[in-house]
Amino acid sequence: MTTKKKSEAMKFLEKLAGKLTLPSLLTAIRQGEEMSQVEFAELLGVSRQYLCDIEHGRRTISPKAAAAFAKKLRYSPKQFVRLCLQDLVNRDGLKLKIDVQDAA
Repeated sequence: MTTKKKSEAMKFLEKLAGKLTLPSLLTAIRQGEEMSQVEFAELLGVSRQYLCDIEHGRRTISPKAAAAFAKKLRYSPKQFVRLCLQDLVNRDGLKLKIDVQDAA
């Protein structure tokens, strides 16, 4: 994906489900795997309540935790950390975009 232009796949996904965030990605992965929150939380090594809070945006996670989740799920830590950092920036009301290269 280029730094200036979103890929067509990302545009399509955001059109379907809104802006991609780490909570929405985790929810999509869990639902795609047809796992309950209890099962998914066990896989990630967290409580069901903690996972529920993450999925509903009541809690944020650290970049270190995002990378650990990615590894457990066999996804790119770089993408999980980028989404995590973007969520933290957005939460604080900053008008900044985090690039994959920035998160490396």
